[in-house]
Amino acid sequence: MRGETGGPARLGAAELGAEPGERASLVQFSSAFCQPCRATRRILAEVAGMVDGVAHIEIDAEDRLDLVRALGIEETPTVLVLDAGGAVVRRAAGMPRKADVIAALGAAV
Repeated sequence: MRGETGGPARLGAAELGAEPGERASLVQFSSAFCQPCRATRRILAEVAGMVDGVAHIEIDAEDRLDLVRALGIEETPTVLVLDAGGAVVRRAAGMPRKADVIAALGAAV
């Protein structure tokens, strides 16, 4: 089964390179010289720390071009919100606002 972008329908530890959260995961695609990626990292880590069972996983887009292509990631930062089963329930490109991350997380838990 494939997702709407043609990529994997569900993302697990094998694809993410880290253990997903029990309730949800905030997956961030970043690149080395991306200034908004640093701020996004802080926002997502803070939100993940506020909600039990939520993991923040950061993926270097340059190191994981296979996954970037499979998911249709076109810019960094791109954030995917995964539910407990690893399905993508929300997706956004650019630096998110903390309130938007919290609202998107509500759709996953």
